Amino acid sequence: MIEIRRANDGDLAVIHDMAQVVFRETYRNILSPQQMEYMMDWMYSMPNLEKQVREGHVYYIAWNDGTPEGYVSVQKEHDGLYHLQKIYVMPQAQKTGLGRKLMDRALDHVREESAHAAVELNVNRGNPAVGFYRRLGFKVLRQGDFPIGNGFYMNDYIMGIEV
Repeated sequence: MIEIRRANDGDLAVIHDMAQVVFRETYRNILSPQQMEYMMDWMYSMPNLEKQVREGHVYYIAWNDGTPEGYVSVQKEHDGLYHLQKIYVMPQAQKTGLGRKLMDRALDHVREESAHAAVELNVNRGNPAVGFYRRLGFKVLRQGDFPIGNGFYMNDYIMGIEV
């Protein structure tokens, strides 16, 4: 039985541990090992996860009979605009509809906070998830190569949807 619930501070270690598997699996053929390690620290070290929550990231975790199988994070940028920061499903739970459930929960979160808003996300242009987002109604709004430090870039589409 899948339960998606809002993460609390005690759940950040669960997100950290899932990321060690799912982020690495997702980007193993896209990022260099050096960029992978840089981004793992930048996005998933415990101090940086705690900082993200302080900055307004709201995480939800999908649990399947007590086992964490995915997570999503959304952040309000300003009135009328939210950013889907992260959405990942563990390899064994992919292609089960869990990604859609996590996305629905994130979009419901936005609807609970705002009567009308846009949601944007960054996705690596080489990531097969681009097709997933298109199937959910997201459209490519723009693309860019965004510096993230240490000489690394995120080569992303910015996709968006109105909710």
